[in-house]
Amino acid sequence: MAQADRRGPGRDGTLLSQRAAIVFLLAALAGIGATVLAALAGHVWPVAVSVGGGVLAPAVLFFNQIID
Repeated sequence: MAQADRRGPGRDGTLLSQRAAIVFLLAALAGIGATVLAALAGHVWPVAVSVGGGVLAPAVLFFNQIID
């Protein structure tokens, strides 16, 4: 028996490609790591979170460049 198409009307497939998901995952991990390191260095949490957020965009650009 043929398997039914599970995609409903208007659905085109996955939201992100596997490559994009890996890039965003690695960037999020880099941001979390920077936040933890900044907090351990003695910064208050708002500053540590700002440091982690500032790492996200360059990390996305970096991992997008190196992952083919």
